[in-house]
Amino acid sequence: MATDGDTAALIVAAGKGVRAGGPETAKQYQAVGGKAILLRAMDAMLRHDAVGQVQVVIGDGDQELYRALAPLHNKLRPAVTGGTTRQASVLSGLAALEDSHPARVLIHDAARPFVPPSVIDRVVAALDDAPAVIPAQAVADTLKRIGDDGRVAETVDRGGLYAAETPQGFTFDAILAAHRRARDEGRHFTDDAAVAQWAGIDVRVVAGDAANVKLTTADDIAAADRRITTDEALRLGDVRVGVGYDIHSLGPGHEITLGGVAIPHSRGLVGHSDADVVLHALTDAVLGALADGDIGEHFPPSDKQWRDAASAIFLADAVARVRARGGVVAHLDVALVAQGPRIAPHRERIRQSIADICGIGVDRVGVKATTNEGLGFIGRGEGMSAHATATVRLPFAGE
Repeated sequence: MATDGDTAALIVAAGKGVRAGGPETAKQYQAVGGKAILLRAMDAMLRHDAVGQVQVVIGDGDQELYRALAPLHNKLRPAVTGGTTRQASVLSGLAALEDSHPARVLIHDAARPFVPPSVIDRVVAALDDAPAVIPAQAVADTLKRIGDDGRVAETVDRGGLYAAETPQGFTFDAILAAHRRARDEGRHFTDDAAVAQWAGIDVRVVAGDAANVKLTTADDIAAADRRITTDEALRLGDVRVGVGYDIHSLGPGHEITLGGVAIPHSRGLVGHSDADVVLHALTDAVLGALADGDIGEHFPPSDKQWRDAASAIFLADAVARVRARGGVVAHLDVALVAQGPRIAPHRERIRQSIADICGIGVDRVGVKATTNEGLGFIGRGEGMSAHATATVRLPFAGE
């Protein structure tokens, strides 16, 4: 099999996806399972050991959309703008790759975001013995040819018929020459294998995969999103809820830190670290959901390295423990109990700060505050407390 330096991947993402919602919402930038279709296709190629570089071809006017999702990766080349047809876009991508002299190229449609690594394996391996390779599956459905009047005109024999998929693999120089010749002679084809076959290049077939679906319509995208969401919910079916509590006294100072946000105040919170009661309570809530001790066990106040430390370190560590177990933080909620300051003017900044620390959406963070009605230690303005809950989702043991 070829080494990774020999093979480039070209991802065609220049279309406007009219059937998936119109030209204003190109389908490759729509999300399925919380991740853009194009990014899923890119990840499949970037992560594959046989692929040494990835070239994406985007539509004119899509530069900002692309920049917003493109990862920083040493395999990823700067995107190039495609043409008015898929064939023209492929040629733009091939021309951009020419200076790097790859031995072979895998041409893949962005609209196929779920290509399994095994399909890429088969295409790359077959290129050792053939100049062009496509993955395909035998057609299982009965095929009908429909006349202009909407009636069935013919039942088509499906024997020997296969549905082609991507990535389609080629010897680089051969497919580049074939595309240039097709352009010069004004020939138009529906896929790259057809260009190759017209140019006299032998095209071999390897097994495709039912998972390698093409998302064409809005219904396709919605169905894929539902499937991924359902699969993720089933995979992370172990739902845990943890509870956290923290309290700190008030002392000399001019500001307090709550949820990672510095807020002016007549006094300061007293503690070994920055005394952020909100983040301390959330950290214990996350650790509680994991049944993994508490903040004092992982960050003991007797350890001098945590003196005046930012409490974001503690919460980020707890969230990292969730991810290390293959889980996600589903929701965080915290209630601050204090006579002051008013939290409402700072609520959204606190929510965003917590979301950023945890790497989750701000819509998964709840922040509220109440007074202690003048009662007790907190009611006298001598301290603050926070009560928190954390909901995490983990895979079931053994998965």
